[in-house]
Amino acid sequence: MLMHPDLMLTLANNRHRELIQQADKQRLLAGAREARAARRPFSAGRRTAAVRGRPTGTLASCEPSAAVPAR
Repeated sequence: MLMHPDLMLTLANNRHRELIQQADKQRLLAGAREARAARRPFSAGRRTAAVRGRPTGTLASCEPSAAVPAR
């Protein structure tokens, strides 16, 4: 089937515009997801926020006495 060159150019330009619109939409949604995740205090999988600088249990992670055997 033979197509008119102007029709082919129009179809190619329309497809190019569609691809640009899809990329813009994906970029916008990704930015919105990032902003939403930054505003949330916790990530979706965790119940508590990560606490840095505090020991997690009865033994402090940086104290050398934590590795000393009991006498």
